[in-house]
Amino acid sequence: MDEQTRLEVEAAAWRKLVEHFQKRTDVQNIDLMNLAGFCRNCMSKWYAGAATERGFELAYEQVRELVYGMPYAEFKDRYQREASAEQLAAYNAIRPEQKTE
Repeated sequence: MDEQTRLEVEAAAWRKLVEHFQKRTDVQNIDLMNLAGFCRNCMSKWYAGAATERGFELAYEQVRELVYGMPYAEFKDRYQREASAEQLAAYNAIRPEQKTE
């Protein structure tokens, strides 16, 4: 596979992942963090970081809207539930340097 094709395939896979998470609003970020070690916010930071590395400055909220498919505040109001004590304990056990209290 040549470099351009590889980049196109990777970009298509990224878009599919973002689309998947936009459709799966039932999947909470805390669950993603506990199971996979990343969430939609991480993806937003990766996107913004990749843009910055290439000389493009994007506002974090702008990138979040790309990943969430809507403004983050709207997503949060519509779909985000309060994390349970069990979810927070699991998160703190795997990420002790980033307490969520």
